[in-house]
Amino acid sequence: MDWDKLRIFHAVADAGSLTAAGDTLHLSQSAVSRQIRALEETLNTTLFHRHARGLILTEQGELLFDATKSMSKRLETASARIRDSEEEVFGELKVTTTTGFGTIWLAPRLSRLYAQYPDLKIDLMLEERVLDLPMREADVAIRMKEPSQADLIRKRLMTVTMQLYASQAYLDSAPDITQIEQIGDHRLICQNPSSFQVAAGASLVQHLLTYDVPSLLTMNNYFGVLQATLNDLGIGVLPDYVVEDFPGLIRVLPDISSGDVPVFLAYPEELRQSKRISAFRDFVQDEIQAHRRKARLIA
Repeated sequence: MDWDKLRIFHAVADAGSLTAAGDTLHLSQSAVSRQIRALEETLNTTLFHRHARGLILTEQGELLFDATKSMSKRLETASARIRDSEEEVFGELKVTTTTGFGTIWLAPRLSRLYAQYPDLKIDLMLEERVLDLPMREADVAIRMKEPSQADLIRKRLMTVTMQLYASQAYLDSAPDITQIEQIGDHRLICQNPSSFQVAAGASLVQHLLTYDVPSLLTMNNYFGVLQATLNDLGIGVLPDYVVEDFPGLIRVLPDISSGDVPVFLAYPEELRQSKRISAFRDFVQDEIQAHRRKARLIA
């Protein structure tokens, strides 16, 4: 099959219209249409249903689009590997991690990475969904459990626990709390038990709720929990890495914490030689070492 025709088909299928695909490819609508008709004639099948609202893939078109998507991802990988210079770090790096870790810990530190590599372009994707690294939905991931996908290089970065924190202003205005049975005298701020979160955090929240907590504020990520806690709304269940960057938070009930949560960095085996990956990996490891040193000083 002619790759040029497949490339044009992929653009049309992705855009859903001849005009939009033509704009992307810098071709006229008629040129794009001719290539699609030629491909349909070669395959002796119809790839699109034509509608006034645009183009919809036929069953055969869906099969071909799945194939061109896979080919496109592989070409992106090859292109990325070729672009990686032996001495310079540049180009786009797609990083995925959880909303909490990305907003609270990672994003505030990226200025130091940019200072070292100003030509790096980072696309930071913050979501709880685990993206498919081998299919290049992202280049590198930081996750709160060991990735299960095959063909990944993975490195354990650190261990996190969920603990209880409150602002000094809240503690000054609220009843004393020296034992877990008194948690019912306070507003608890935590992730919604039904939202996606690490098992250790969910278990801690479920345990706390057995103490009949009448006032509750739930969020769907730790960034929201942090903001509410900083604004004196109650006692927040937060990961322990917040202590370094928010020293005004006071740990409550220091004997209460979740089980250990491992934090892993992972990337596809085929990007082993990527200078961008190496630079990001080394940056994260250096920041974690600095984080540990500060944590020891705080303790």
